[in-house]
Amino acid sequence: MPTLGEYSNVYNTALLLIQRKGFQVWYEKENETFCAERGGWDFMANSPTGLLGLIAIFESKNPTRWEEYWWREQEPFILRSLPTKPRPYNSVMDAAG
Repeated sequence: MPTLGEYSNVYNTALLLIQRKGFQVWYEKENETFCAERGGWDFMANSPTGLLGLIAIFESKNPTRWEEYWWREQEPFILRSLPTKPRPYNSVMDAAG
């Protein structure tokens, strides 16, 4: 079991963190999507944790103006070459026991 995973019991924490970052947050029922906006930059995701991830990309890229694919990182392309198992590590949960 991971120390944190995407599950509905994490959603409220994600939404509160997004609000603390200064975003307005809302839920669009017709699309079943979670949305956020700050300074004209708006984001939409299927879950609050997904929304927080998009905001992390925005904050990391720190764009000053909109342009097509402003968020894109193309190289290196690692999606198809990710390892199927992690390198050995000690989970903090093991130390807590």
